[in-house]
Amino acid sequence: MKPVPSLSGHHADGLLTRWAARGWLRPIDIAFAGFLRREAPDAHGLLLLAAALVSHQLGRGHVCLDLAAALDDPVGTLAIPPPDRDDTGPSPLDPTPAEPDPRQSPGDEDPAASHPLTGLALADWLAAVAHPALSHPDSPGSPLVLHGSRLYLRRYWQHERDLRAAIAIRLRADPVPLPTDALRRALDTLFPATPGAAIDWQRTACALAARSRLAIITGGPGTGKTTTVVRLLALLQALALQHAPEGGEPPRPLRIRLAAPTGKAAARLNASIAGAVAQLPLATLGDADALRLAIPHRVSTLHRLLGSRPDTRAMRYHAGEPLPLDVLVIDEASMIDLEMMAAVMAALPPQARLVLLGDRDQLASVEAGAVLGELCEGAARGGYTPATARWLADLGSPMLPDALVEPQGTALDQAVVMLRHSHRFAADSGIGRLAAAVNRGDTAGAQALLDAGGPDLARRRLDRHDAQAAWQWLIDGSATDPGLRAWLSCLRTQRPAADAEQAERDAWARAVLATHARLQVLCVLRHGPWGVSGLNARIAGLLHDAGLITAVEGWYAGRPVMVTRNDSALGLMNGDIGVTLPVTDARADGRPGAGLRVAFPDATAAGKVRWVNPLRLTAVQTVYALTVHKAQGSEFDHAVLALPPTANPILTRELVYTAITRAGRRFTLLESGPPATLSQAIERRVRRASGLREGGA
Repeated sequence: MKPVPSLSGHHADGLLTRWAARGWLRPIDIAFAGFLRREAPDAHGLLLLAAALVSHQLGRGHVCLDLAAALDDPVGTLAIPPPDRDDTGPSPLDPTPAEPDPRQSPGDEDPAASHPLTGLALADWLAAVAHPALSHPDSPGSPLVLHGSRLYLRRYWQHERDLRAAIAIRLRADPVPLPTDALRRALDTLFPATPGAAIDWQRTACALAARSRLAIITGGPGTGKTTTVVRLLALLQALALQHAPEGGEPPRPLRIRLAAPTGKAAARLNASIAGAVAQLPLATLGDADALRLAIPHRVSTLHRLLGSRPDTRAMRYHAGEPLPLDVLVIDEASMIDLEMMAAVMAALPPQARLVLLGDRDQLASVEAGAVLGELCEGAARGGYTPATARWLADLGSPMLPDALVEPQGTALDQAVVMLRHSHRFAADSGIGRLAAAVNRGDTAGAQALLDAGGPDLARRRLDRHDAQAAWQWLIDGSATDPGLRAWLSCLRTQRPAADAEQAERDAWARAVLATHARLQVLCVLRHGPWGVSGLNARIAGLLHDAGLITAVEGWYAGRPVMVTRNDSALGLMNGDIGVTLPVTDARADGRPGAGLRVAFPDATAAGKVRWVNPLRLTAVQTVYALTVHKAQGSEFDHAVLALPPTANPILTRELVYTAITRAGRRFTLLESGPPATLSQAIERRVRRASGLREGGA
């Protein structure tokens, strides 16, 4: 064992300053370490290093810094330099020490300055971090908490502890009392059984959710999560309207609220539910009209539901002022971070049901935490107890396979259902099979599917032999797959006359938006040639050279943009995509954006168009290409994933899966490196540091 590095506070300051200068750490990470040093001048340099890394990890979505993991795999755990950059040079955490920093004064070298974790034992790091005033769990004023080998910011340690306790309380609660005969009749109405048919997982999900204070329904694209939740709402309301609650009160409809993490997700669920409710077979469930009216159609964001207030983290609804509801359903739950989920749980009345919907295999939230993924870790194996299996059979469901039954199944297992049949992708669908192979970690199978191609899969390489041809394909497309030229041509050829009526302008905008949505380039990184900035610049240059756009910067006809911040005044949500259209001669006025309007699909009214003056759009970015993270929750006719030439920690199985499942009809992999880059991505899982499942939660 090498001697423990002597990282003094002075050397820690210098090390962190150099890392910040290179962009490896954020200013806020350095500021936090500096704050601790001022508060406790006796703090060990390894504590200051850990504090900066806790903040750094939080920015990467981790709830805490796992000191043991950082020592076992420092590069993979800490991702320094940041993996979304390709211009940062060698990592100081690589096995080979980095070159001396030219800004370091002669005689001031310290082995720990360029290689701080080499030879460090976990016990020594824990001892250096265990400061009574800065990291003790029982010290309310300490900004950090050391719990085992995990180091937290106190606020996130508290969120995790509160959420774990709230989940445990709901899982321990007695099942919601339900009249078995009425429940079975309602299930038979909503999910007509076919003799000898396989298990209907949508029916199973509704049955388990009906009796639980906490229910989690997960499934991939096309597995019917929205259909399931609409039928669950009908089931719950039918039972509520037919049977009086405890206490002798007359029957009344349940107070149900629907929510989603983002405005875009809320609008999408709102549109889906409206059509699904109208098709429900409710005739034998009582008063069908009253039942339809009792099923909510309006979906709000979680922030709006909880009553968020500007300039404060405090919410209107909390443990002392719970939400006035009986059932809360949250869609796209994979996008919910730890802090928001803790706030939701705190604001729920004790007797209310919570139903979470989402795809456990998608990318986790942008903020810290991967709550849905952690809660659904055992979804594939089932883990249902024999008692749960018998209860489902008594309700008319086929017996669960032995592989899904486990006498030692946990309370959480009984609350989780995975929908296992995709209605979007047929059994022979290339997209569906590729997504399944990626999910299994089957690199050989995924590579074989891409090599074979087919009507819905393609693989194109960007090497020195045919790079130009591949880029030209992206612009021109093919007979079956329109390229970027298609919607820009639609913009020009279908443009109405200057004196056209508004209805004609709206029809033109709808045509352009629909053609634009047929193809979307997705990328992994934000920076560098293969990031959003580099790809958008390259594609804009190609389109300009082809005469399809008149400029590559600023506002110009044809510029596609994505809203990056909710704007209630304009009725636009983070993630909304629009296209800039010429409504008059743009040369008539010298102001930027004059003569142009950005057309967005109106999320509140299907088929409508929202026209916005570009001068009013203060938070948008060009999106010839957008990150897979930003595309989460969207679907495109043809999704093209542009892989960077080399693997990095951001390129994971979950990211590749999310990109593939954004495609509705066709998926193309655009590669700039060897096939091994994809294989390495499929083998790398997202493992966000957390203790949420500690103790079986």
